[in-house]
Amino acid sequence: MKKKEQLAKLERLLLAACMALLALVLLAPNIAQPVHQHAFADQRMWGGIPFAMDVLSNLAFALWGIAGLACLYGLVKHAPGNIEHALTGLFFAGLVCTAAASSWYHLQPDDAGLGVDRLGMVLAFAGLLGLAIAGRVGHRAGTAVAAAVLVLGPLSIWFWLASGNVFPWLVIQFGGMALMLWMAAITPLTGALPVRWGVVVGVYAAAKLLELGDHQIYDMTMHAVSGHSLKHVVASFAAWPVVAAVVWARNRSQNPGKINVLNSNNSMAN
Repeated sequence: MKKKEQLAKLERLLLAACMALLALVLLAPNIAQPVHQHAFADQRMWGGIPFAMDVLSNLAFALWGIAGLACLYGLVKHAPGNIEHALTGLFFAGLVCTAAASSWYHLQPDDAGLGVDRLGMVLAFAGLLGLAIAGRVGHRAGTAVAAAVLVLGPLSIWFWLASGNVFPWLVIQFGGMALMLWMAAITPLTGALPVRWGVVVGVYAAAKLLELGDHQIYDMTMHAVSGHSLKHVVASFAAWPVVAAVVWARNRSQNPGKINVLNSNNSMAN
């Protein structure tokens, strides 16, 4: 009973946090997209591909997404499917979509292309945030938040394109990461995928710093690579803790006896 009460309290706190973010969107002043949003440092063309490094670096998202889907397939073959598996699949599929959408945008950077880019990110982010909440608060809460992101994410992009106000999108992006950081501090539920959410948030923060230092890094590396290209590669590694958790769960489902022996030995050693 105590556990159910704790989860119910977490659900209420999560709902309050989401309502606070919604109120922030409604009450905050308009914030315009930065004037130089599309002025990326590395504009070199390779093999007929414009902005080649910013385009090709998106391959990292596709590789992680495909690898994750392959590992997830190996897991669901040996374990009953659940909502965590579905949200994980949404995240990995979203990474593949992000690779395609971001590549499209970087071929000819403009607001319309950036809208497409962000739509790809919405899919991955909905799966990732939903998975974090499902493993800490419950499957119902994780599903509800993922569904909310899938609806509100595209709406925020449409609103930005129609009005020029990018603030709702910023709330989706950074408010969601704040929720994920909160989830990292909560004890996971029994049977939840053992994703290291603190690592995910840390990787994302590092990627944002690289994005902000696009031109400076390009100059520091003597025009070898830009911060934005590195941002794509580093951001893709946010998938690493999720893939590692899926691999662990797959190995446990395939060799439950071996995992139990290892856990027993570890307990005795401790």
